[in-house]
Amino acid sequence: MGRGFGEVKCGAGKSEADVHWSLRRALAFALVSTLSLAAPAFGRAAAVPFVAVAAGAAVITDGWLFDVLSTVRDRNAGRLHTLVAFALAAAIAAVLLPAFGAPADVFVAAVLIVGYGDLGRRLVLAVRENRTLSMCGFVVAAAGAAFAGQAVVAASAGAPVGQPQFVFLAVSGALLAGIMRTLFALRDAPLVLGSVVVVLWVVTALAPLAGVPTVAAWERVLVALAVTTAFGWVSRALGATSIAGMLTGVFLGLLAVVLGGYGWFVVLVAFFAVGSLATKFKYELKADRGVAEPNDGARGTANVLGNSAAALIALVLYAAHAHVPFADTAFLFAYAGSVATALADTLSSEVGGLFDTPRLVTTFERVDPGTDGAVTWQGELAGVVGATIIAVLSVAVFGVTLRGGGVVVAAGVAGMTADSLAGATIEGRVLTNQGVNFLATLTGAAVGGALALAVGVA
Repeated sequence: MGRGFGEVKCGAGKSEADVHWSLRRALAFALVSTLSLAAPAFGRAAAVPFVAVAAGAAVITDGWLFDVLSTVRDRNAGRLHTLVAFALAAAIAAVLLPAFGAPADVFVAAVLIVGYGDLGRRLVLAVRENRTLSMCGFVVAAAGAAFAGQAVVAASAGAPVGQPQFVFLAVSGALLAGIMRTLFALRDAPLVLGSVVVVLWVVTALAPLAGVPTVAAWERVLVALAVTTAFGWVSRALGATSIAGMLTGVFLGLLAVVLGGYGWFVVLVAFFAVGSLATKFKYELKADRGVAEPNDGARGTANVLGNSAAALIALVLYAAHAHVPFADTAFLFAYAGSVATALADTLSSEVGGLFDTPRLVTTFERVDPGTDGAVTWQGELAGVVGATIIAVLSVAVFGVTLRGGGVVVAAGVAGMTADSLAGATIEGRVLTNQGVNFLATLTGAAVGGALALAVGVA
């Protein structure tokens, strides 16, 4: 690429030349991803166009085409490693998905999401240097391309082109890709593509909208999009989440509504809302004491997933209950127990950190505030209140009995205790804080499901 664009700066110190270069590269990758639309016609040979692109890119080492397609890392290496990796990843997906019985639209949607997402992000950045808006551009462009791709595949097969599951798959995949794009660079496109392929494949296999009347399916998907988007935007505007945390919350909320129902979303939002308020409560005092959440309390992807991954597993198992040995209500209690643990642990930490003389849960010796595994009676009481909040909501939105509500409280307290024990014994040496959170919520989920079966409420 020529360097004759002058020295005009475009946000964050980038020259106009840099902006044009990034845009042209993103457009080129988007065009390459469009080759996926040939999958229905090529059948098992759908990998051929991408293998050809990878082979061609492997021998291009200079010239205008190299300049257009290369990243900074590629230029330093003198090879188009990023494009080769993306094309080969798409080729592998084209071979593996049909072998496992996945429909062509899963492949098309996944490749277009990765290809067009960065183009949307770059278009926004060319106009305004704003990370939040740029990631919104990523998701919108990726979802739009994925929906269009699925419509093309459906049209080629003579099927209806405007199906609600197309929107659900497109947005779910776009959100996941956006989350991963905030964590990884463009050169990690194969990792992003692989993750999107797996999630879209699983969601397609679950078929959450199968058998649902078309109008009701559209209502569920569109309402889910509206409420989760509003929730994500508000959480970001209030500083409760980072950009990645916002996308992760919207992603989890969308899955909760479509795979579970509105009640599942209400329970999840209760955790995020109450937990965020607790984090912001007397934040300056907690910061002075060294026990405050970093980044002004804005929770990122690792924090959100650490507290919600177990609930997501329970949600997916609930949606797949026809293929697993336990009743679906067991997974409902596992979900509620996991969320109860997350809120109990959050309130226990945020409230307990305000009080002096905490004691280590394993030895009861006095330790400094903020010590892993340290507890106070005030924090423990707050944790029980948090678990009770989720239990009350479970009674209200899931229609569980009071005995079932007691199961949720017990699961939340058990998970909170597991978090304290893990914090005192293995946190920092074996697991990170987020790993401990996941272990605790997984414990809460297991206790919730098992106890529900034991007492006969599931």
